[in-house]
Amino acid sequence: MEQSPARPPSARLDAFVDRYAARTAGMTASEIRALFAVASRPEVVSLAGGMPNISGLPLDVVGGAISDLVAQQGAVAMQYGSGQGVPELREQITDVMRLEGIEAHPDDVVVTVGSQQAVDLVTRVFCDPGDVVLCEAPSYVGALGVFKSYECEVVHAEMDAHGLVPEALRQAIASVKAAGKTIKFLYTIPNFHNPAGVTLSAERRPEILEICRAEGILILEDNPYGLLGFDQEPMRALRADSADNVIYLGSFSKTFAPGFRVGWALAPGPVREKLVLAQESATLCPPQFSQMAISAYLANHDWQGQIKQFREMYRGRRDAMVDALSDLMPASCRWNVPDGGFYVWLSLPPGVNAKAMLPRAVTARVAYVPGTAFYADGFGSNAMRLSFCYPTPERIREGVRRLAGVLEAEMELRATFGAPDQGKPALGSSGYDSPRIDLS
Repeated sequence: MEQSPARPPSARLDAFVDRYAARTAGMTASEIRALFAVASRPEVVSLAGGMPNISGLPLDVVGGAISDLVAQQGAVAMQYGSGQGVPELREQITDVMRLEGIEAHPDDVVVTVGSQQAVDLVTRVFCDPGDVVLCEAPSYVGALGVFKSYECEVVHAEMDAHGLVPEALRQAIASVKAAGKTIKFLYTIPNFHNPAGVTLSAERRPEILEICRAEGILILEDNPYGLLGFDQEPMRALRADSADNVIYLGSFSKTFAPGFRVGWALAPGPVREKLVLAQESATLCPPQFSQMAISAYLANHDWQGQIKQFREMYRGRRDAMVDALSDLMPASCRWNVPDGGFYVWLSLPPGVNAKAMLPRAVTARVAYVPGTAFYADGFGSNAMRLSFCYPTPERIREGVRRLAGVLEAEMELRATFGAPDQGKPALGSSGYDSPRIDLS
């Protein structure tokens, strides 16, 4: 077999390193993506990824809708489309948002390639290098990656069991203003938070809106889980009470299927125009076929009934997770009981480092995401995100059993040999210290 030529001793691993834009320094693989190869092994119980469980979808109905779409409108569905999105789907999206109290016009909806792209487009439109984005502590790792790639500074504000703490938001704003920095927006996941699993209380929502309105701060409301509450009707969206100061992001990834990659942004008129221009420069147009397939599904299937089935399935998995944690975890651990969504936030005994423990967990064939993935400033080492959306209840319990065994072994090791000096978590480039979430 012919061998590849040896690399000259002076050759760089990346010959283009001196040509990259400065912003690429912020483009690093997330801790979740790094877990994918391991977590996808069948012998590993993955409590890491937030993959929706689409086994309950009526695939025969979906397949029939797609077959009809190709037969009847294939020439249109497989062609270029509008940079703003298919009008019929935008009309249907307004019906979906109405479940959360939002009254909107289809012209103000911009369809995106998942809500992840919507976060990217909003950040591109609003943020210059060095601008500040306020985020809950912890926050969604995908959004943190976007902010970092655009050279933004992330400043965290504390959460508790009732969501973002208004006084913590005031303090974060005051600290940034005192430093002479510019805040472009508050990024928040008010419902069934990723990763914390908590929900912003109805009592706090008007106060958060008023704080941002008084300070002239835009709110970016990311709400992929809002219809997946287990025991209550959908909460009223922030956007429902502040049409001129909130950009609302939604997605069909959690309530239908992520493979279609269809999300949306609802924005005030002038912002909407900028988002369309940014969309056209990024993708020319969102995929027409995916949009028309989802539009056909919404028009011809009981999608609200399907969401109800998803809610019941995820509630059963949530119960399996919480019961297993109660039965198997050391008493010094703490966790929340989410009212919806996909995630439990687990706080570990003092001194235990979730990131350092992860290789031993993988060896024991269980995976999770260390809390550090969800902070921009190095915090979160004593916590982890556990996802209950994908595994069966039986696999969830087995995963928690394996995890509890790893944790107990870690605690015994520390009791025998003492705790290594892990040092103070590093601060981000902004220099602002971030509190950790308090679920008590």
